[in-house]
Formats: sequence, C-alpha cells, structure tokens
Amino acid sequence: MAKVAIHPEGTKIPTVPLTHGIRKGNILQVAGQVAVDPTTNERVGADDVTEQTRQVMRNVQAVLEAGGATLDDVVMCRVHLTDLAHFGEMNDAYREFFEESFPARTTVYVGLPDGLLVEIDALAVLD
Repeated sequence: MAKVAIHPEGTKIPTVPLTHGIRKGNILQVAGQVAVDPTTNERVGADDVTEQTRQVMRNVQAVLEAGGATLDDVVMCRVHLTDLAHFGEMNDAYREFFEESFPARTTVYVGLPDGLLVEIDALAVLD
C-alpha cells in the first residue's frame, strides 16, 4: 500500500522536507500546522492565541478534507504551546472545532518560530 502526499489545493508546498499530510490506507497523519494563511503564507493572529488556534484548526481541517477525512475522523491531536498561560484560551478555541467525544490529546510546551504561539497535528482513521 503506497503512501500518498496530501496538499490542500491552493496551498504552497513546504520548502522544508515534509508534506501537509500523508495518507496510507485508512490512516491520515496531518503534519503540525501553525497559524499561517495557506494562500498568502502570512502569519495570522499576531499575539492572539485564540485567533492563532482557530487558524491552525482551519489548516488542520483543510488537510483532512484534502485527504478525504473530516474532524470527526480524528482520533488523536498533539498540541504544542509556547506558554502555559495560553492553555485555557487555546482550549476554548480548540473546542469550537470538535463535537463530543473529543479526540485523545497530548499538550506539550515548546519553542516555536518567532510569533507562533501554537502548533497542532492530528491523526485520523477513516472507515
């Protein structure tokens, strides 16, 4: 079974060695997404973790859809935050995108490139 690279239509192909997503069989792994508008490659949300989280989740959703999945197919997310103080705001924005029952999730605190406050990757299993 071959791996298939997933790039949402209209997005720029990353200049680093990764793809937006990889699908193999019924598994779709979405690479870590950050708060960048995929059509302009410009950062969204300045210093606002809520708006950045919303953009990140829209980016995750676009990769899922390009790979034939939806947020309902997501079984696991990893959230990378730069500041523990952002946890509550990130959670509120993240919650806007999922219905009960939520995917399993791990949240870690990391350094990200300047101005980026959150990065999220997702694992989806399609029926």
